[in-house]
Amino acid sequence: MSNKDGRDYLYLIWKSEKERKQFIVGVLSRNGQYEFKYYDDIKDAKNEGFKPLVEFPDLNKLYTSESLFSTFASRLPDKRRRDMSKILKKYELKEFNQYELLKKSGARLPIDNYEFINPVFDYDVPFGRTFYLAGARYYLCCDGSDCSKSVNIDVDEELYLKKELENKHDPYAVAVYNKTQSLIGYVPRYYSEGLFELLQKNEKEIHCYVKLVNKNNNCSECLKLYLEVE
Repeated sequence: MSNKDGRDYLYLIWKSEKERKQFIVGVLSRNGQYEFKYYDDIKDAKNEGFKPLVEFPDLNKLYTSESLFSTFASRLPDKRRRDMSKILKKYELKEFNQYELLKKSGARLPIDNYEFINPVFDYDVPFGRTFYLAGARYYLCCDGSDCSKSVNIDVDEELYLKKELENKHDPYAVAVYNKTQSLIGYVPRYYSEGLFELLQKNEKEIHCYVKLVNKNNNCSECLKLYLEVE
């Protein structure tokens, strides 16, 4: 589902400091060589404070490389780390592969607001994706960056998705509810439009579960979900 025209794609997501809104600012792809270009969201992201990456100063250029761009490779753990086997096991990888590790881990760092996500281009075929719940800080009642006293959520708990037709901020908003039918957050906007349309058609079985709960993390990373479309 992240493969199109013989190339495999990843979206580069940037979250604004002010509004905490996520933008797809770039697309990284691979088929023999690597390519990177900025995405349509770049204009809106610039209005929120986004600045071009140093390695990619031209917003209109298609960048190519035989190896993974250094800007992105530097976000990954060193291959020589002693605990690399544990890292690979965590992301269900059999061997070290920069691109696959980028895809599985998202390459999130505490020093900035970037993340790679695995896009879905065809919502009509079965697929599965993991992602962090959007809006956790507010809807889980986290205290600032502390989620230790937030609403109780259990691993493997089944969640429920509903279209939010009157959402003023996103016409394709998909809300996430827990087993008590309490709103706990939203599907991130880079998946919401496709899921909104699936829910509208009501032709597919869609399941969503809690994959990971880590209240020691900040509010943007305390709850990871797994989505499966059959």
